[in-house]
Amino acid sequence: MRVRVARTMGRSLTEAGLAEALIDSVTHYHVGRRWRCWLFVVMPDHVHGLLAFAREPGMSATIQQWKAYHARQHGVRWQTGYFDHRIRNDSEFVEKAHYLRRNPVAKGLCEDESEWRWVIGLNALEAM
Repeated sequence: MRVRVARTMGRSLTEAGLAEALIDSVTHYHVGRRWRCWLFVVMPDHVHGLLAFAREPGMSATIQQWKAYHARQHGVRWQTGYFDHRIRNDSEFVEKAHYLRRNPVAKGLCEDESEWRWVIGLNALEAM
């Protein structure tokens, strides 16, 4: 499942303290098995994730809780809802992962995806 959690209004998600808090919470949710994260990219006004969710409490409840936490703790004003896309096969997974990883380059935020600081992937999470 690829999820784009709705755009924010106002505050940049890539402010150092906030971006770190977002990445830390992705790790916390992964370790706590609230979701399985293959890739998560923080952009200035939205986030992207390749995530899988348990049937209960499910994707909607999990994302709502995650967004509510950051709204409460960090003053993030999220737009209502999010965009999700079901990944149907391995080639689509690779295509979406490449798209997400390249997003900061495509938006002119860096010249090479390896330069983008606000990303975490399964390899980093599994090392924890």
